[in-house]
Amino acid sequence: MTLIDLTAAPVARPVNAHLPVAIIGAGPVGLAAAAHLLGRGIDFVVLESGSQVAASVRSWGHTRLFSPWKHLVDPAAQALLEATGWTLPSPDRAPTGAELVELYLEPLAALDGIASRIRFGLAVTDVTREGMDRTRTAGRNAAPLVVRTRSASGEVEDRAFRAVIDASGTYLSSNSLASNGLTLPGLAEVTDRVLPALPDVLGRDRAVFAGRHTTVVGAGHSAANTVLALASLARDVPGTRVTWAIRSASPDRVTDAETDGLPGRASLGVRARRAVADGRVTLLDGFETVGARWDGAAIALTGRRGGGLTTHRTDVLVNATGFRPDLSLYREIRLDLDDVVEAPRRLAPLIDPNLHSCGTVEPHGYRELAHPDQGVFLVGMKSYGRAPTFLLKTGYEQVRSVVAWIAGDIASAQAIELVLPATGVCSTDGGGCC
Repeated sequence: MTLIDLTAAPVARPVNAHLPVAIIGAGPVGLAAAAHLLGRGIDFVVLESGSQVAASVRSWGHTRLFSPWKHLVDPAAQALLEATGWTLPSPDRAPTGAELVELYLEPLAALDGIASRIRFGLAVTDVTREGMDRTRTAGRNAAPLVVRTRSASGEVEDRAFRAVIDASGTYLSSNSLASNGLTLPGLAEVTDRVLPALPDVLGRDRAVFAGRHTTVVGAGHSAANTVLALASLARDVPGTRVTWAIRSASPDRVTDAETDGLPGRASLGVRARRAVADGRVTLLDGFETVGARWDGAAIALTGRRGGGLTTHRTDVLVNATGFRPDLSLYREIRLDLDDVVEAPRRLAPLIDPNLHSCGTVEPHGYRELAHPDQGVFLVGMKSYGRAPTFLLKTGYEQVRSVVAWIAGDIASAQAIELVLPATGVCSTDGGGCC
């Protein structure tokens, strides 16, 4: 068990109770927060940058989750849905992202009390304190939080809130293709040939890959999913080739252990390694990407390998290098973040990917998520920063605890109620879900 000192964790009661709560993002965790707030009679607004709920999940909707339905539905949301006659889909079957949206998130978002509070097409650009920047201290936590949004037409609006629950995830802010984390030199030359993680290789994006050489960069489950889909496409379309580029000597983040409690995840590892072994996928290991350029016919990807520089030519790149939180909207907010994984400092030791997998992360709540600026909470995948160990059930417990704190129910906020399944229920490292 990882021990963490919570003696300094804030227990101050919330203020500005006459104002609504802002929820950023209408994905699984954001809508769960809405369900908990609705259950406690607290006004809220859901700010969603997309035109539909769960916009990010829809992007990788063709991908099957590792975990079954029984671990994917928030208890408060389930109670609200069941009151309308909704029933949980096959509890032990793992759905695709599209099924999660269609069978759970859309019905949840359509409920009375939630649907009327969702605002689509609003990107949150900034969060601050009313009348003060981050340097001003006097009366800081008594001042309302102000959220600035920008509509698709460019209209800017500032609105005051009692608290901010940021459940926007990390899917839209991927890590760099460059091994040093900076913007890859030459990326602008080839950007029209670079796709984000988990493209729909066999469906929507098939024409992009058919008959071409694609290089997938990244060593995690998102990369393995895409590599396998490309290998399947190569069987049907002549000229389709697949290279898997990783920095390490082997894709060790993709487990194929028989002890893995999630059969779908273990199967993914087995199949990915088999595709490399039988030659359907070329493994480019020990490759540290340093630059790219368009040579007139293909992408020339430069990397360090074996002590020297080498050039790898490919037609298409898929960036499956993982994700990081977009923290740019908090320039005027005082956050307390870990220096390494960019998670809340109290949470970071519990999720350190060097020490933990999904199943070993301890349940936690508002205390581990609190920041010096009272009432600001990063939750869900965004709270994990750069760590890929997120568990959707843990995200639901986060928002239960946070909403209890917002309601002034400190005893409930401090009582962590989640019992984790023995196997753990991990996400892919792509959508930040499940």
